[in-house]
Amino acid sequence: MKIVPPYRKVMSILNVTPDSFFAESRAEGEAVVRSRVERMVLEGADIIDIGGYSTRPGAADVPVEEEVSRVLSGVKIAREVAPDVTLSIDTFRAEVAEAVLSRYEGIIINDVTAAEYDERMAEVVAHYNVPLVVMHSRGTPQTMQSLTNYDNVVEEVREYLARRADHLALKGVREIILDPGVGFAKNDEQNFALIAGLERISSLGYPLLAGISRKSFMCRTLSIAPADALEATTALHWACLEGGAAILRVHDTLAARQTITLYEKLYRL
Repeated sequence: MKIVPPYRKVMSILNVTPDSFFAESRAEGEAVVRSRVERMVLEGADIIDIGGYSTRPGAADVPVEEEVSRVLSGVKIAREVAPDVTLSIDTFRAEVAEAVLSRYEGIIINDVTAAEYDERMAEVVAHYNVPLVVMHSRGTPQTMQSLTNYDNVVEEVREYLARRADHLALKGVREIILDPGVGFAKNDEQNFALIAGLERISSLGYPLLAGISRKSFMCRTLSIAPADALEATTALHWACLEGGAAILRVHDTLAARQTITLYEKLYRL
């Protein structure tokens, strides 16, 4: 399962949770999930990222049993609707990853803790030989926004991701995707610096995922709500592509697909 350039990918967000920061991304109930997946596929999703635990700053904890139930329900419906679309599971718990990987093939694991929270995650991913998204963050959703002290955010994030990638490769993880974690344990200026410095991170040689869609740092800058941040997101998606992003993780599939199409057309990619 190769997800690297020259063809850049759209990863569409399917939150089977009641509390994700962008209300329009929440999908509760089979009919709503089915409709969302159908629309994502129609609009050009390459990957559907299913999350049963909101990792937004300040989010409440969710029992592992509840997360497993939510995610398995979402995966079942997504596979029924879109059997050929790659699915990603947004979780930092090995038990949740294993529950899905033991039942389904063609899955990516997207871990916002870079497989640090649960020491079994690397083992599970290596056993099932699936790709792992390795993201930079600090602390927990409850504490991350107090952990924003950096001397040079781009270089420190780059060094962290390089160390984690080397460590996970030694643990047997064969396909690694890097995510600099925009919005996670970074203040507004650091988030913009990270986007401006993405080329430094992509130079590590791994596929790069950019997850910036409708995030609060751009909303605060423009004094708008997440519901009004599509144009801002699109502008910064272009900057992410310039920085080497291979995957855009998004709430708005069609806009991201069009952005990638125009970017690749412009640069004859």
